[in-house]
Amino acid sequence: MTLAPTPASYVESLFSLEGKLAVVTGASRGIGLAIVESLASAGADIIAVSAGMPPGDGPARTAVESLGRAFTPMSADLSDRSRVAELAAELATRPVDILVNNAGMIRRTPASEHSDEDFDHVLGVNLRATFTLSREIGRGMLERRSGKIVNTASMLSFQGGINVPGYTASKSAVAGLTKALANEWADRGVNVNAVAPGYVATANTHDLRLDAERSDAILARIPAARWAEPSDIAGAVLFLCSRAADYVHGAVLPVDGGWLAR
Repeated sequence: MTLAPTPASYVESLFSLEGKLAVVTGASRGIGLAIVESLASAGADIIAVSAGMPPGDGPARTAVESLGRAFTPMSADLSDRSRVAELAAELATRPVDILVNNAGMIRRTPASEHSDEDFDHVLGVNLRATFTLSREIGRGMLERRSGKIVNTASMLSFQGGINVPGYTASKSAVAGLTKALANEWADRGVNVNAVAPGYVATANTHDLRLDAERSDAILARIPAARWAEPSDIAGAVLFLCSRAADYVHGAVLPVDGGWLAR
């Protein structure tokens, strides 16, 4: 028996974000910029948030507007609790369909030397801001009984890492938060999931990639035998933001080249 091919229009509709409004944090470069490009290419209008987001021209605006989508830049330091509260309140007034909590940061020092300030700073950006934005924007989604939230977890949501105790704690908590929100919101029309990137060629991994011994050890464990590109992560995020993932709730999706399978 030969199955009829699936019509292209059906496949396209599964991944179409036409008419959707998406908020992406950490959107000025790296994974965040790739996510912006991916969602806009699927039809979404974009609110791009970053501490260094230029009000005028920049890569994110150029990418979005070249695709014929609306672009709104917002500048916010997500380590500043009061600024996060202001940002969340402002975004909560808009009909946001998609929230991608991508912004994150890392501080690399041995645990015995890891300061309280570094620990708090990392958790503030990676965890507290993720929760605050999800809570405030999520209320509107719950009222409309529709919405997609995608958080950025990490391989260190599953493992301990080396010299990154604050980062590991924050990303382990992001995975737990994702599941907790999914448990409460899944039957109210809101999907909450996360991607867990492996080693990606971005600014956060610049020092690792310069360390030949460490880089070689990392590549030796990755079955795909390469560092991820930001676009690899963006594709998974697009899936989780689309109708194709309507029955996916509380997942933490590794995008790691097979790292966890090794």
